[in-house]
Amino acid sequence: MAARRGAGPVKDIRLERYREFQRRQREALRTSHQLAAARRGAPGAESDGEAGRPEHPGDSGAPPTAGDLGADGLGAGAPGLGPASSAGASRFGSAGRPLNRHSPFYVGFVGAIGVMLAIGLWQMAGKLTSTLTILLVALFLTLALNPLVEWLCARGLRRAAAVGMVFAGLLVVFGLLGSLVIPPVVSEGAALVANAPEYVDTILGSAWAQRLDENYDVIDKLQSEINARLSDADFLGRVFGGALGAGKALANGLFQTFTILILTLYFLASLPTVKRAAYAMLPATRRPRVEPLSEEIMRRTGAYAIGQVTVATINALASYVMMRIVGIPYAAVLAVVVGFLGLIPMVGATIGAVLVCLVAFFDSPSSTIIAGIYYLIYQQVENYFIAPKIMARTVAVPGAVTVVAALAGGSLLGVLGALLAIPVAAGLLLLYEEVLVPRQQRA
Repeated sequence: MAARRGAGPVKDIRLERYREFQRRQREALRTSHQLAAARRGAPGAESDGEAGRPEHPGDSGAPPTAGDLGADGLGAGAPGLGPASSAGASRFGSAGRPLNRHSPFYVGFVGAIGVMLAIGLWQMAGKLTSTLTILLVALFLTLALNPLVEWLCARGLRRAAAVGMVFAGLLVVFGLLGSLVIPPVVSEGAALVANAPEYVDTILGSAWAQRLDENYDVIDKLQSEINARLSDADFLGRVFGGALGAGKALANGLFQTFTILILTLYFLASLPTVKRAAYAMLPATRRPRVEPLSEEIMRRTGAYAIGQVTVATINALASYVMMRIVGIPYAAVLAVVVGFLGLIPMVGATIGAVLVCLVAFFDSPSSTIIAGIYYLIYQQVENYFIAPKIMARTVAVPGAVTVVAALAGGSLLGVLGALLAIPVAAGLLLLYEEVLVPRQQRA
Protein backbone atom coordinates (compact mmCIF):
# COMPACT_ATOMS: atom_id res chain seq x y z
CA MET A 1 0.00 0.00 0.00
CA ALA A 2 2.81 2.38 0.88
CA ALA A 3 4.38 1.76 -2.50
CA ARG A 4 1.09 2.65 -4.20
CA ARG A 5 0.72 5.80 -2.15
CA GLY A 6 4.26 6.88 -3.12
CA ALA A 7 3.72 6.20 -6.81
CA GLY A 8 1.33 9.17 -7.14
CA PRO A 9 3.83 11.93 -6.19
CA VAL A 10 6.56 10.34 -8.32
CA LYS A 11 4.21 10.27 -11.29
CA ASP A 12 3.25 13.91 -10.73
CA ILE A 13 6.95 14.94 -10.61
CA ARG A 14 7.67 13.11 -13.84
CA LEU A 15 4.62 14.70 -15.46
CA GLU A 16 5.73 18.18 -14.39
CA ARG A 17 9.20 17.58 -15.77
CA TYR A 18 7.72 16.40 -19.05
CA ARG A 19 5.50 19.49 -19.26
CA GLU A 20 8.48 21.74 -18.56
CA PHE A 21 10.48 20.01 -21.31
CA GLN A 22 7.57 20.45 -23.75
CA ARG A 23 7.25 24.12 -22.85
CA ARG A 24 10.94 24.77 -23.51
CA GLN A 25 10.78 22.93 -26.81
CA ARG A 26 7.82 25.02 -27.99
CA GLU A 27 9.45 28.28 -26.89
CA ALA A 28 12.59 27.37 -28.83
CA LEU A 29 10.59 26.47 -31.92
CA ARG A 30 8.45 29.62 -31.64
CA THR A 31 11.54 31.83 -31.38
CA SER A 32 13.19 30.11 -34.34
CA HIS A 33 10.09 30.56 -36.52
CA GLN A 34 9.67 34.19 -35.53
CA LEU A 35 13.27 34.91 -36.52
CA ALA A 36 12.83 33.04 -39.80
CA ALA A 37 9.60 34.95 -40.51
CA ALA A 38 11.30 38.25 -39.75
CA ARG A 39 14.09 37.43 -42.18
CA ARG A 40 11.52 36.57 -44.85
CA GLY A 41 9.75 39.89 -44.34
CA ALA A 42 6.83 38.55 -42.32
CA PRO A 43 7.71 39.21 -38.67
CA GLY A 44 5.55 37.58 -36.06
CA ALA A 45 4.01 35.11 -38.50
CA GLU A 46 2.56 32.16 -36.66
CA SER A 47 -0.03 29.50 -37.26
CA ASP A 48 -3.61 30.70 -37.41
CA GLY A 49 -4.72 28.60 -34.49
CA GLU A 50 -1.81 29.49 -32.20
CA ALA A 51 -3.45 32.33 -30.32
CA GLY A 52 -6.38 30.31 -29.13
CA ARG A 53 -4.46 27.23 -27.99
CA PRO A 54 -3.09 26.71 -24.50
CA GLU A 55 0.68 26.93 -23.99
CA HIS A 56 0.96 23.15 -23.75
CA PRO A 57 -1.45 20.26 -23.51
CA GLY A 58 -0.93 19.88 -19.80
CA ASP A 59 -2.01 23.39 -18.81
CA SER A 60 -5.50 22.17 -17.92
CA GLY A 61 -4.00 19.78 -15.42
CA ALA A 62 -4.78 16.61 -17.43
CA PRO A 63 -1.93 14.41 -18.66
CA PRO A 64 -0.98 14.77 -22.34
CA THR A 65 -2.71 12.32 -24.60
CA ALA A 66 -1.55 10.65 -27.76
CA GLY A 67 -3.55 13.19 -29.76
CA ASP A 68 -1.82 16.06 -28.01
CA LEU A 69 1.60 14.57 -28.71
CA GLY A 70 2.21 14.47 -32.40
CA ALA A 71 4.20 11.90 -34.25
CA ASP A 72 7.42 13.58 -33.20
CA GLY A 73 6.34 14.03 -29.57
CA LEU A 74 6.25 17.84 -29.71
CA GLY A 75 2.48 18.35 -29.72
CA ALA A 76 0.07 19.03 -32.50
CA GLY A 77 -0.25 22.68 -31.57
CA ALA A 78 3.46 23.44 -31.74
CA PRO A 79 4.20 26.36 -34.04
CA GLY A 80 5.72 25.70 -37.39
CA LEU A 81 4.23 22.22 -37.76
CA GLY A 82 1.82 23.36 -40.44
CA PRO A 83 2.66 24.23 -44.01
CA ALA A 84 5.60 26.54 -44.56
CA SER A 85 4.78 30.19 -45.06
CA SER A 86 4.67 31.35 -48.62
CA ALA A 87 6.54 34.56 -47.70
CA GLY A 88 9.87 32.85 -48.30
CA ALA A 89 8.81 31.24 -51.58
CA SER A 90 11.06 31.69 -54.58
CA ARG A 91 11.72 29.96 -57.84
CA PHE A 92 13.69 27.38 -55.83
CA GLY A 93 10.73 26.64 -53.53
CA SER A 94 9.73 27.65 -50.02
CA ALA A 95 12.20 27.74 -47.14
CA GLY A 96 11.54 25.01 -44.61
CA ARG A 97 11.41 25.43 -40.89
CA PRO A 98 14.80 25.70 -39.13
CA LEU A 99 16.22 22.84 -37.15
CA ASN A 100 15.54 22.63 -33.46
CA ARG A 101 18.96 23.23 -31.96
CA HIS A 102 17.80 22.02 -28.56
CA SER A 103 16.91 18.58 -29.86
CA PRO A 104 19.02 15.79 -28.27
CA PHE A 105 19.58 14.29 -31.72
CA TYR A 106 20.87 17.62 -33.06
CA VAL A 107 23.18 18.18 -30.08
CA GLY A 108 24.57 14.65 -30.23
CA PHE A 109 25.07 14.73 -33.99
CA VAL A 110 26.86 18.10 -33.95
CA GLY A 111 28.98 16.98 -30.99
CA ALA A 112 30.03 13.80 -32.83
CA ILE A 113 30.98 15.85 -35.89
CA GLY A 114 33.05 18.16 -33.67
CA VAL A 115 34.93 15.22 -32.13
CA MET A 116 35.67 13.70 -35.54
CA LEU A 117 36.80 17.10 -36.84
CA ALA A 118 39.15 17.53 -33.86
CA ILE A 119 40.66 14.07 -34.41
CA GLY A 120 41.12 14.77 -38.11
CA LEU A 121 42.81 18.11 -37.43
CA TRP A 122 45.15 16.48 -34.92
CA GLN A 123 46.17 13.79 -37.42
CA MET A 124 46.59 16.43 -40.12
CA ALA A 125 48.83 18.50 -37.84
CA GLY A 126 50.97 15.41 -37.21
CA LYS A 127 51.47 14.89 -40.95
CA LEU A 128 52.22 18.59 -41.52
CA THR A 129 54.93 18.83 -38.86
CA SER A 130 57.72 19.80 -41.27
CA THR A 131 55.51 22.36 -43.03
CA LEU A 132 54.40 23.91 -39.74
CA THR A 133 58.04 24.04 -38.61
CA ILE A 134 59.02 25.89 -41.79
CA LEU A 135 56.17 28.38 -41.26
CA LEU A 136 57.19 28.89 -37.63
CA VAL A 137 60.82 29.56 -38.53
CA ALA A 138 59.77 31.94 -41.32
CA LEU A 139 57.48 33.87 -38.94
CA PHE A 140 60.23 34.09 -36.34
CA LEU A 141 62.70 35.42 -38.92
CA THR A 142 60.05 37.88 -40.10
CA LEU A 143 59.55 39.24 -36.60
CA ALA A 144 63.34 39.35 -36.13
CA LEU A 145 63.94 41.34 -39.33
CA ASN A 146 60.86 43.56 -39.11
CA PRO A 147 62.46 46.08 -36.67
CA LEU A 148 65.20 46.73 -39.25
CA VAL A 149 62.57 47.24 -41.95
CA GLU A 150 60.59 49.60 -39.72
CA TRP A 151 63.79 51.53 -38.92
CA LEU A 152 64.49 52.04 -42.63
CA CYS A 153 60.86 52.98 -43.32
CA ALA A 154 61.02 55.60 -40.55
CA ARG A 155 63.87 57.25 -42.48
CA GLY A 156 61.90 57.74 -45.67
CA LEU A 157 62.28 54.47 -47.55
CA ARG A 158 59.27 52.68 -48.97
CA ARG A 159 58.55 49.32 -47.39
CA ALA A 160 59.36 47.40 -50.58
CA ALA A 161 62.78 49.05 -50.82
CA ALA A 162 63.44 48.52 -47.12
CA VAL A 163 62.50 44.84 -47.36
CA GLY A 164 64.77 44.45 -50.39
CA MET A 165 67.72 46.03 -48.58
CA VAL A 166 67.26 43.92 -45.45
CA PHE A 167 66.83 40.72 -47.42
CA ALA A 168 69.87 41.50 -49.57
CA GLY A 169 71.89 42.07 -46.41
CA LEU A 170 70.69 38.71 -45.06
CA LEU A 171 71.81 36.97 -48.24
CA VAL A 172 75.20 38.71 -48.05
CA VAL A 173 75.65 37.51 -44.46
CA PHE A 174 74.82 33.92 -45.43
CA GLY A 175 77.17 34.18 -48.41
CA LEU A 176 80.04 35.40 -46.21
CA LEU A 177 79.44 32.60 -43.72
CA GLY A 178 79.41 30.06 -46.54
CA SER A 179 82.66 31.46 -47.94
CA LEU A 180 84.26 31.11 -44.51
CA VAL A 181 83.06 27.56 -43.85
CA ILE A 182 82.84 25.75 -47.19
CA PRO A 183 86.40 26.26 -48.59
CA PRO A 184 88.20 25.01 -45.44
CA VAL A 185 85.88 22.03 -45.17
CA VAL A 186 86.38 21.10 -48.84
CA SER A 187 90.17 21.55 -48.71
CA GLU A 188 90.56 19.61 -45.46
CA GLY A 189 88.30 16.83 -46.75
CA ALA A 190 90.31 16.54 -49.95
CA ALA A 191 93.56 16.51 -47.96
CA LEU A 192 92.18 13.78 -45.69
CA VAL A 193 91.24 11.60 -48.67
CA ALA A 194 94.63 12.18 -50.36
CA ASN A 195 96.63 11.44 -47.20
CA ALA A 196 94.51 8.51 -46.02
CA PRO A 197 96.97 5.83 -47.29
CA GLU A 198 99.84 7.60 -45.58
CA TYR A 199 97.88 7.79 -42.34
CA VAL A 200 97.13 4.05 -42.55
CA ASP A 201 100.80 3.19 -43.19
CA THR A 202 101.85 5.36 -40.27
CA ILE A 203 99.41 3.64 -37.93
CA LEU A 204 100.35 0.15 -39.08
CA GLY A 205 104.06 0.93 -38.81
CA SER A 206 103.85 2.23 -35.25
CA ALA A 207 105.34 0.18 -32.41
CA TRP A 208 102.10 -0.42 -30.56
CA ALA A 209 100.40 -1.65 -33.76
CA GLN A 210 103.28 -4.07 -34.39
CA ARG A 211 103.01 -5.44 -30.85
CA LEU A 212 99.26 -5.94 -31.23
CA ASP A 213 99.81 -7.75 -34.53
CA GLU A 214 102.46 -10.04 -33.04
CA ASN A 215 100.29 -10.98 -30.05
CA TYR A 216 96.81 -11.10 -31.61
CA ASP A 217 97.33 -11.15 -35.40
CA VAL A 218 95.26 -7.94 -35.68
CA ILE A 219 96.35 -6.82 -39.16
CA ASP A 220 95.47 -10.08 -40.91
CA LYS A 221 92.13 -10.28 -39.16
CA LEU A 222 91.40 -6.68 -40.06
CA GLN A 223 92.29 -7.23 -43.72
CA SER A 224 90.15 -10.37 -43.94
CA GLU A 225 87.22 -8.56 -42.31
CA ILE A 226 87.53 -5.64 -44.75
CA ASN A 227 87.65 -8.00 -47.75
CA ALA A 228 84.60 -9.86 -46.45
CA ARG A 229 82.68 -6.65 -45.99
CA LEU A 230 83.59 -5.40 -49.47
CA SER A 231 82.32 -8.63 -51.00
CA ASP A 232 79.06 -8.53 -49.02
CA ALA A 233 76.25 -7.15 -51.19
CA ASP A 234 74.06 -6.29 -48.20
CA PHE A 235 76.83 -4.28 -46.57
CA LEU A 236 77.53 -2.37 -49.79
CA GLY A 237 73.81 -1.72 -50.18
CA ARG A 238 73.62 -0.29 -46.67
CA VAL A 239 76.69 1.88 -47.30
CA PHE A 240 75.38 3.26 -50.58
CA GLY A 241 71.91 3.59 -49.06
CA GLY A 242 73.35 5.60 -46.21
CA ALA A 243 75.26 7.79 -48.64
CA LEU A 244 72.13 8.34 -50.71
CA GLY A 245 70.18 9.06 -47.54
CA ALA A 246 72.77 11.62 -46.48
CA GLY A 247 72.60 13.24 -49.91
CA LYS A 248 68.82 13.27 -49.77
CA ALA A 249 68.88 14.83 -46.31
CA LEU A 250 71.31 17.49 -47.55
CA ALA A 251 69.13 18.30 -50.56
CA ASN A 252 66.05 18.41 -48.34
CA GLY A 253 67.80 20.77 -45.93
CA LEU A 254 68.82 23.09 -48.77
CA PHE A 255 65.27 23.08 -50.15
CA GLN A 256 63.79 23.86 -46.74
CA THR A 257 66.28 26.69 -46.24
CA PHE A 258 65.36 28.17 -49.62
CA THR A 259 61.64 27.83 -48.78
CA ILE A 260 62.14 29.57 -45.43
CA LEU A 261 63.93 32.47 -47.11
CA ILE A 262 61.19 32.89 -49.72
CA LEU A 263 58.44 32.77 -47.09
CA THR A 264 60.35 35.27 -44.96
CA LEU A 265 60.54 37.64 -47.92
CA TYR A 266 56.78 37.35 -48.54
CA PHE A 267 55.92 37.76 -44.87
CA LEU A 268 58.14 40.82 -44.54
CA ALA A 269 56.58 42.46 -47.58
CA SER A 270 52.99 41.77 -46.52
CA LEU A 271 53.28 41.96 -42.72
CA PRO A 272 51.19 45.18 -42.32
CA THR A 273 48.44 43.72 -44.51
CA VAL A 274 48.48 40.43 -42.59
CA LYS A 275 48.23 42.26 -39.27
CA ARG A 276 45.31 44.41 -40.47
CA ALA A 277 43.49 41.32 -41.71
CA ALA A 278 44.07 39.56 -38.39
CA TYR A 279 42.88 42.54 -36.37
CA ALA A 280 39.78 42.89 -38.61
CA MET A 281 38.60 39.45 -37.43
CA LEU A 282 38.37 40.73 -33.86
CA PRO A 283 35.31 42.50 -32.45
CA ALA A 284 35.65 46.26 -32.77
CA THR A 285 35.35 46.68 -28.99
CA ARG A 286 38.39 44.40 -28.43
CA ARG A 287 40.76 45.90 -31.00
CA PRO A 288 41.97 48.88 -28.91
CA ARG A 289 43.12 46.37 -26.28
CA VAL A 290 44.38 43.52 -28.47
CA GLU A 291 46.36 45.57 -30.99
CA PRO A 292 48.79 47.21 -28.51
CA LEU A 293 49.39 43.88 -26.76
CA SER A 294 50.06 42.10 -30.05
CA GLU A 295 52.38 44.86 -31.26
CA GLU A 296 54.33 44.75 -27.99
CA ILE A 297 54.69 40.95 -28.17
CA MET A 298 55.99 41.19 -31.75
CA ARG A 299 58.34 44.03 -30.77
CA ARG A 300 59.78 42.00 -27.91
CA THR A 301 60.22 38.95 -30.13
CA GLY A 302 62.08 40.90 -32.79
CA ALA A 303 64.20 42.76 -30.26
CA TYR A 304 65.12 39.51 -28.52
CA ALA A 305 66.20 37.91 -31.81
CA ILE A 306 68.35 40.91 -32.77
CA GLY A 307 69.89 41.05 -29.29
CA GLN A 308 70.67 37.32 -29.26
CA VAL A 309 72.27 37.54 -32.71
CA THR A 310 74.37 40.51 -31.56
CA VAL A 311 75.62 38.66 -28.47
CA ALA A 312 76.43 35.54 -30.50
CA THR A 313 78.27 37.62 -33.13
CA ILE A 314 80.44 39.28 -30.48
CA ASN A 315 81.24 35.83 -29.07
CA ALA A 316 82.17 34.49 -32.52
CA LEU A 317 84.43 37.45 -33.38
CA ALA A 318 86.20 37.38 -30.03
CA SER A 319 86.69 33.60 -30.31
CA TYR A 320 88.15 33.98 -33.81
CA VAL A 321 90.67 36.57 -32.59
CA MET A 322 91.65 34.34 -29.64
CA MET A 323 92.10 31.26 -31.84
CA ARG A 324 94.22 33.16 -34.36
CA ILE A 325 96.46 34.48 -31.58
CA VAL A 326 96.83 31.13 -29.82
CA GLY A 327 97.21 29.20 -33.08
CA ILE A 328 94.23 26.86 -32.81
CA PRO A 329 93.48 25.30 -36.23
CA TYR A 330 90.24 25.84 -38.18
CA ALA A 331 89.71 29.21 -36.51
CA ALA A 332 87.18 30.51 -39.09
CA VAL A 333 85.06 27.35 -39.09
CA LEU A 334 85.07 27.11 -35.29
CA ALA A 335 84.15 30.79 -34.97
CA VAL A 336 81.10 30.29 -37.19
CA VAL A 337 80.09 27.21 -35.17
CA VAL A 338 80.52 29.13 -31.91
CA GLY A 339 78.35 31.93 -33.28
CA PHE A 340 75.51 29.59 -34.26
CA LEU A 341 75.71 27.74 -30.94
CA GLY A 342 75.60 31.07 -29.14
CA LEU A 343 72.04 31.56 -30.41
CA ILE A 344 70.91 28.72 -28.14
CA PRO A 345 70.00 30.22 -24.75
CA MET A 346 71.63 29.10 -21.53
CA VAL A 347 73.95 26.35 -22.85
CA GLY A 348 74.91 27.38 -26.40
CA ALA A 349 78.00 29.42 -25.47
CA THR A 350 79.23 26.69 -23.12
CA ILE A 351 78.90 24.01 -25.82
CA GLY A 352 80.87 26.20 -28.23
CA ALA A 353 83.62 26.72 -25.67
CA VAL A 354 83.90 22.97 -25.01
CA LEU A 355 84.11 22.29 -28.76
CA VAL A 356 86.94 24.80 -29.23
CA CYS A 357 88.84 23.33 -26.25
CA LEU A 358 88.50 19.80 -27.68
CA VAL A 359 89.94 20.87 -31.04
CA ALA A 360 92.76 22.70 -29.25
CA PHE A 361 93.52 19.61 -27.13
CA PHE A 362 94.29 17.49 -30.20
CA ASP A 363 96.61 20.23 -31.47
CA SER A 364 98.37 21.34 -28.26
CA PRO A 365 97.54 20.81 -24.57
CA SER A 366 98.82 24.27 -23.73
CA SER A 367 96.37 25.80 -26.22
CA THR A 368 93.57 23.96 -24.43
CA ILE A 369 94.51 25.58 -21.11
CA ILE A 370 94.67 29.05 -22.69
CA ALA A 371 91.32 28.60 -24.46
CA GLY A 372 89.68 27.32 -21.26
CA ILE A 373 90.89 30.32 -19.25
CA TYR A 374 89.74 32.68 -22.03
CA TYR A 375 86.23 31.27 -22.15
CA LEU A 376 85.96 31.23 -18.36
CA ILE A 377 86.69 34.96 -18.27
CA TYR A 378 84.69 35.82 -21.40
CA GLN A 379 81.51 34.15 -20.22
CA GLN A 380 81.57 36.16 -17.01
CA VAL A 381 82.02 39.35 -19.03
CA GLU A 382 79.20 38.35 -21.38
CA ASN A 383 76.79 37.36 -18.59
CA TYR A 384 77.33 40.48 -16.46
CA PHE A 385 78.20 43.24 -18.95
CA ILE A 386 77.52 42.45 -22.63
CA ALA A 387 74.19 40.61 -22.43
CA PRO A 388 72.54 42.94 -19.86
CA LYS A 389 73.46 46.02 -21.90
CA ILE A 390 72.11 44.56 -25.15
CA MET A 391 69.05 42.83 -23.68
CA ALA A 392 68.02 45.76 -21.48
CA ARG A 393 65.43 46.99 -24.02
CA THR A 394 64.29 43.59 -25.31
CA VAL A 395 62.81 41.10 -22.85
CA ALA A 396 62.81 40.94 -19.08
CA VAL A 397 62.28 37.29 -18.16
CA PRO A 398 63.18 35.95 -14.69
CA GLY A 399 65.99 33.42 -14.57
CA ALA A 400 63.84 30.54 -13.37
CA VAL A 401 61.28 31.16 -16.13
CA THR A 402 64.11 31.30 -18.69
CA VAL A 403 65.49 27.93 -17.61
CA VAL A 404 62.06 26.24 -17.54
CA ALA A 405 61.06 27.76 -20.90
CA ALA A 406 64.32 26.70 -22.56
CA LEU A 407 64.00 23.14 -21.22
CA ALA A 408 60.35 22.87 -22.27
CA GLY A 409 61.02 24.33 -25.73
CA GLY A 410 64.00 22.04 -26.26
CA SER A 411 61.95 19.00 -25.27
CA LEU A 412 59.15 19.91 -27.68
CA LEU A 413 60.99 21.20 -30.76
CA GLY A 414 64.69 20.65 -30.09
CA VAL A 415 67.05 23.53 -30.85
CA LEU A 416 64.27 25.47 -32.59
CA GLY A 417 62.09 25.17 -29.50
CA ALA A 418 64.90 26.40 -27.27
CA LEU A 419 65.37 29.43 -29.55
CA LEU A 420 61.67 30.31 -29.53
CA ALA A 421 61.06 29.57 -25.85
CA ILE A 422 62.33 32.87 -24.43
CA PRO A 423 60.25 35.25 -26.63
CA VAL A 424 57.19 33.05 -26.11
CA ALA A 425 57.73 33.22 -22.35
CA ALA A 426 58.13 37.00 -22.61
CA GLY A 427 54.81 37.27 -24.46
CA LEU A 428 53.03 35.12 -21.87
CA LEU A 429 54.48 37.25 -19.07
CA LEU A 430 53.18 40.38 -20.80
CA LEU A 431 49.68 38.87 -20.98
CA TYR A 432 49.97 37.89 -17.33
CA GLU A 433 50.94 41.41 -16.27
CA GLU A 434 48.55 43.34 -18.51
CA VAL A 435 45.50 41.07 -18.69
CA LEU A 436 45.30 38.46 -15.93
CA VAL A 437 46.55 40.49 -12.95
CA PRO A 438 44.38 43.59 -13.62
CA ARG A 439 41.32 41.39 -14.18
CA GLN A 440 41.88 39.56 -10.90
CA GLN A 441 42.33 42.88 -9.07
CA ARG A 442 39.03 44.16 -10.43
CA ALA A 443 37.21 40.94 -9.49
